[in-house]
Amino acid sequence: MTFQRARTEEQREIRRLAILDAASAMLDEMPVAAVTLNELSRRVGLAKPNVLRYFESREAVLLELLDQFLAEWLAELTAELADGIDEKLPMAERAAATAEIISRSLAARVVLCDLFGAQGSVLEHNVSVEVAIRHKRAALNRLATMADLVQRHLPELGDNAELFSLQTMVTAGALSAYSTPPASLEAAYRAEPTLARFHMALKDSLTLALTATLLGVLPRR
Repeated sequence: MTFQRARTEEQREIRRLAILDAASAMLDEMPVAAVTLNELSRRVGLAKPNVLRYFESREAVLLELLDQFLAEWLAELTAELADGIDEKLPMAERAAATAEIISRSLAARVVLCDLFGAQGSVLEHNVSVEVAIRHKRAALNRLATMADLVQRHLPELGDNAELFSLQTMVTAGALSAYSTPPASLEAAYRAEPTLARFHMALKDSLTLALTATLLGVLPRR
């Protein structure tokens, strides 16, 4: 893809969205750590300085994608929870169902989990104050959306719904990296299967962690 010089706001927005689309396609092929500004520039058909006119860094691109993917996930999760939870069930059973649904939903979104994992350790480290403020405002809005959604099905959580939502995102990022071992470790597991006794699929690890978290923050009778 090649572009002529962007002269209008509409043309600039088209170019900005093309950069985001190219970065999204790269994340389908490689982990966050492998996404480089040089390769992104090549794929979108722009010189690197031109890409930097729209996004100040690779991290700024990925933070915007994180917000986009998170919004899409929360929209889908709304329907998944509504379809999967019987409001007449006792609190503990609704909690277990909530953890199961969220875990299954996140495990199907590996890119989102990878971005969660990179957010605090990488993506927030090479951005300006302006971008950091914009990112954090958006992140807090998404957190509030998730807390409201979870509280809809587990009103007993009260203010802990926001804490649970935050822990869910942090846990998903950490477990995504742990559940996707490098090739050398996978080979070691095949050679000596007993080494993998604590290695679980992302969905199973998340279910255990989120169930324990929910039951821990729910009020005692």
